[in-house]
Order: sequence, then structure tokens, then C-alpha cells
Amino acid sequence: MTLNEQQIKAIVDKIVGEIKGEGDIPVGVSNRHIHLSREHVDILFGKDYKLTPIKDLSQPGQFACKEQLTLIGPSMRPIEGVRVLGPERKNSQVEISRTDSFTLKVKPPVRESGDIAGSAPITIVGPKGIVTLKEGCIIANRHIHMSLDEAKAFGVVDGEYADVELEGERRTLFYDVQIRAHKDFRLEMHIDTDDANAAGVGNGFKAKLIKRSK
Repeated sequence: MTLNEQQIKAIVDKIVGEIKGEGDIPVGVSNRHIHLSREHVDILFGKDYKLTPIKDLSQPGQFACKEQLTLIGPSMRPIEGVRVLGPERKNSQVEISRTDSFTLKVKPPVRESGDIAGSAPITIVGPKGIVTLKEGCIIANRHIHMSLDEAKAFGVVDGEYADVELEGERRTLFYDVQIRAHKDFRLEMHIDTDDANAAGVGNGFKAKLIKRSK
């Protein structure tokens, strides 16, 4: 089959766009979830309990667990069935949406995962015990995981912020999306359920990174 000039140009434009980092970024919608330390796994499920992986997540080494817990805040209106994600972490952390915070009557800051100093308190109820975190409840910031090679292609670096366009049912431009680049990361933008509903998108939608001019 012989390609005409228009077909050749379309192929070249696609390849050049991918090299420049103009390709689509898959979107992953993150529901409320809990990360647990070894100490808190023991309290909530019993000593030496092992979390049960049921599904690998997009980022290598991360997985959803069979175990689910209950969150309680000052409202005393519980949110049940909150999924635990593995593996275990040094510090326990609860990630919820702004809508969840209204139900629980907590005031979590918008933070990068792992940055829990001074964040909101929350109580976690398990089948064997209860843990009250003095800090640890956050709303995760919008961010994009990418490998170092992908970051180079997109012209960004770890910790940088960019704007991202989502063409869902309601076309939306998200500002201040954090770039998280690491050699083991896989390309995916993470937003919570509030952002996903606002833009009318779900898992598998594509986002376009808009590099800010310097």
C-alpha cells in the first residue's frame, strides 16, 4: 500500500507530538482510601495480620486490598466500606474528597500524598480495634505520575506544576497539577471523585498537559 502525502504528514505529526510530550495522558479517578502503618494494621485487624491484595494498581508495587474500614469524624456520621491500599506505610494516611469532608465534618488540607504534618484528625474503625489519628486526613492534590523519560519528553521535572485540560462532558482546565516523576512510575493523572464528576470524566479518559511558558 502506497501512502499519500497527507497520510505521511499525519503519521509524522503524531510521532513528533509524542516525542514532544503532547500525547494523551490516561486519567485515573481515585476514590476515598486508607494507607496503614504496621502498628495500625495490628490494632485494627489483630496482631501480625496480613493485608490481602485483590488488585494491582497502575503504579508498580501499589495494590488494592480486600480489607475495608469505617471513618468517623466530629459529625459522628460514619463513612463505611473505605478501601485499604497497600503496601504498608511508615505513617497511616486517609485520603478523602471535599464532599466526604462535609459528611465527616473534618477540615483536611489539600496536600501531596505523604505530607500529613498538621493535617486533619480522623478516627478509623476496624473489626478488632479503633485508631484515632491526631493528623493524617488529607485531600490529595491533583498530580501526574510519569517516568523520568516521560517527564523529559513532556519537558517537565519532578515537583513542577502544570495545567491540564480534560475534554469530558464538561470541558475543564485544571491548574496547578503537580508533576511526580520517578524511574518506576507509569504515566497517569490522578484526580479525586469530585474533580472527575465536575469534568464529567472517568477512568480511561485522556488529559492533555499544557506546559506553562517561562
